[in-house]
Amino acid sequence: MYCDLPAVFVPSEYRVKQATQRWEFAQAYGLRREVFCVEQRVFESDDRDEIDTHARLLVALACVGGTPDQVVGTVRIHEASPGVWWGSRLAVHRAFRRHVGLGTTLIHLAVGTARAHGCDTFFAHVQKQNAELFKRLHWNWLADEMLCDRPHCLMSAEVDWYAPCHDPEWGLAAGVTAPVALGVPA
Repeated sequence: MYCDLPAVFVPSEYRVKQATQRWEFAQAYGLRREVFCVEQRVFESDDRDEIDTHARLLVALACVGGTPDQVVGTVRIHEASPGVWWGSRLAVHRAFRRHVGLGTTLIHLAVGTARAHGCDTFFAHVQKQNAELFKRLHWNWLADEMLCDRPHCLMSAEVDWYAPCHDPEWGLAAGVTAPVALGVPA
């Protein structure tokens, strides 16, 4: 017996969480290569750098029948100095960019996770075409910059606007409305 899925299949649920499984890391790094090396040609063959050795990797997972099946988005975060965090390498698979705010939910989890770990300042270099999204999510423009020959904006999050996420391994459910915390009820 098999299931005939429609030609254009849309997962019924997405989970956005900190990567914990080997396959999640592998697919997240593969997605970053696809977006930043192949699609955008920001990097030649790989976008990984020394930050990856200590960054927390967050992933958006498409679920089939309630089971995580594929990494469709990712971002990394790291603490640069006490209380100062950075987000970088936000990527969403081309086929999922219009699905239920995956990028927005990754941003919520990124800042929320950092906030739960003592973040009082959160920065990101945002590609200029994405700055409006970040402004809607309570980020402030600080400066225009050129990185990798592309226009970027140095931006900072209004950290207090984001709820702390103490359980990033559980993460958030991405839905049509606001992100919802997952995990054991208090």
